[in-house]
Amino acid sequence: MTLNHTRLERTVKGFANHRRIQILELLQKTPELSVDEIATALSVNFKTASEHIRRLAIAGLVLKRHAGNEVRHKLTDKAVSVLKFLRILE
Repeated sequence: MTLNHTRLERTVKGFANHRRIQILELLQKTPELSVDEIATALSVNFKTASEHIRRLAIAGLVLKRHAGNEVRHKLTDKAVSVLKFLRILE
């Protein structure tokens, strides 16, 4: 079996930032958060949080669910595996 190198690179780039790792950890503890809730919890501005979440979604690490006027975010199974991997590296 061969690795899909492009897909793997997209995933790694998706979490290769300390703030995005913090977002993954936050969503693991508290799923279904909005961008505003994530920004507040991490003391970053809304635009910064939104961009990090966008990159996590592109990498397939975060799912978005529309709930009225809000968008809620939760981890994918791949993101849970990434967090396990990062704990091994730590």
